[in-house]
Formats: sequence, C-alpha cells, structure tokens
Amino acid sequence: MSAISYRDLKEIAAERGLEIERSTICRWVHEYGSQIAKRLRPHFRQTCASWRLDETLVKIKGRWYYLYRAIDKYGNTLDWMLSRQQNAKAAMRFFKKAIAQPYVKSPRVVNVDKHASFPPAHQKAKDEGLFSSQCKLRRVKYLNNRIENDHKAVKRKSRFRQWYQSLSTARPTIDIMEAMRMVQKGQLRYIKKQNICAQNQLIDKLFGLAA
Repeated sequence: MSAISYRDLKEIAAERGLEIERSTICRWVHEYGSQIAKRLRPHFRQTCASWRLDETLVKIKGRWYYLYRAIDKYGNTLDWMLSRQQNAKAAMRFFKKAIAQPYVKSPRVVNVDKHASFPPAHQKAKDEGLFSSQCKLRRVKYLNNRIENDHKAVKRKSRFRQWYQSLSTARPTIDIMEAMRMVQKGQLRYIKKQNICAQNQLIDKLFGLAA
C-alpha cells in the first residue's frame, strides 16, 4: 500500500466537498492519534504466545531513535515503543508495555536479534514474574525476517513525511499508524479486515460519533 500524505488527504476531502487545511489534519493526528490507538486496544483479538521482537530506526529532529516493535508468528502486531537508548533497560520497558496490553498473551518464546541487551532483560522479566519461568529466548535470525519486513510499512510512511520534528509529534503519529495497521491486518475482534464500513463505525462509536 502506498503512503498517503496530508496533502493527499486534503484533496480527498475536497473531492467530498470538505475544505480542510493540511495543517489541520496534521494537528488532528497529533492530538487524537494516541487516543484512537488507546481506545482501539480493548477491541483487538488475542495474539499468540510466540513473539518476534526487533528494533528499527526512525529519525526525530535529526536524531535517530530506536523503535521497538513486536509481532506474533502469524504477523499480528503486539506493541511498539520509541526509545532513545538500545539497552537492557529499554528492552525491559518494552516487555512491560507489551505484556500490559489486553490482547497480548504472555510469551512462550521470544525471538530476538543478536543484540546483547536482550538476554539480561529476558532473564529479569522471568525473575520478576513478568514472563513464565518456562519462557524461552531464541536468537534465530531467519525467524525475524517477518518482523523486519513488517517494519517497512512504518518506515516508508515515516520517510514519506520526512521523518518527525519532535518526540511529542512522533509518538501519536506512530501510534495511529500502528493501530490502523492492526485494523488493516484484521486484528479487530468480530470485524473482518475487508469490512471497512464496520471498522469506521467502531471508531465513530469509540468517539461518540455514531448516529
């Protein structure tokens, strides 16, 4: 799917008789992006217990940040998190954030890359009872091919917007991109990914816009 710019959205709105400035759409994303993601989370169906975790880089105000992302073995998104650092503390923060989501199963196995931060973070997660004592950490590169491919959509859209000007605008923009990708993947309970009308109706309902 090709990336759509705010200018494209302005033109789409104009075709439907709505005059909306590009800057207005941008402000809506910054103001409501994280809220939409938060309100959608309880409506996602449960993922499986085999995690694929990886980090990719995004540029914010000229500086590279780590975007931690995880999917399950079927490609369903689990969670995401921006971090200035790539270390065991950041990995542990991501584990805590992901496991707190209502649709995320406690992992049976977590597959990661070869970065040295993951083994101590994984052990700490088990020691603190965040993960089961039976949870395994695997470092098999080919198993992470799927999430490396999954990164591409987020990075393509981020580059298309010429990256981000601040952390405060990057977070809601990434939140809404990731949440809507989950919708497009068909992760909503009881709503098929092809049923765009039902998806729109749910979002309207979450914001009290339903007729």
